Amino acid sequence: MSFIQCQSLTRKYVRGENTITPLDSLDLTIETGAFLALMGPSGSGKTTLLNLIAGIDRPTSGSLIIDGLDIARLSRPKLAAWRSQTVGYIFQLYNLVPVLTAYENVELPLLIHSLSRKQRHQRVATALELVGISDRHDHYPRQLSGGQEQRVAIARAIVTDPLIILADEPTGDLDRDSSKSIMELLERLNKDLGKTLVMVTHDPGTTDYAGLTLHLEKGRLVSDEAKPATSATGEVA
Repeated sequence: MSFIQCQSLTRKYVRGENTITPLDSLDLTIETGAFLALMGPSGSGKTTLLNLIAGIDRPTSGSLIIDGLDIARLSRPKLAAWRSQTVGYIFQLYNLVPVLTAYENVELPLLIHSLSRKQRHQRVATALELVGISDRHDHYPRQLSGGQEQRVAIARAIVTDPLIILADEPTGDLDRDSSKSIMELLERLNKDLGKTLVMVTHDPGTTDYAGLTLHLEKGRLVSDEAKPATSATGEVA
């Protein structure tokens, strides 16, 4: 079932006298429950696409329909509300707040929701347990390893039970063992919890966990590599 549909999706930026086009008339369909990996050189439009799907940025033209909703047409307040309920974002460099504990970092996205303190506690505890970091709940980021920080960041991304998880180079700052552990965790979120997952990566090894790998160059899709054996599928429209 089509979940994310990009139709002639274009993003342009004006820099002085120059116009930069990170995405150029992109057509893409991502199915519900897919695990899509996006590869390509720097400046190819990967993170731009991720930010458009997240509602962090807006397209210059074209449409971006997610679960039947054209998010490009939403007002800023409605877009912010949609994003807080629908999208979990995992950053390469974690983006944890250094003065907050692991527990408090994970709790942050819940503070704008109408939840009681008990409900927030239950959700945070579940998320920390799911990523295997419950025993570090009272530690500050400086007291955690890179792999542990990324697990906290993943817990923060999933604590609202989003439909979509977006991951921007989730293993880019990790050693091999930590990278493998993080990718196995993302794979479980996709296969066991049915989360639709879109990941930007430069590491070909991480694409083994995805159901589909697409390559971007100069804002356009240039090739794709599907893995029919997986239950998560995506396709170029």
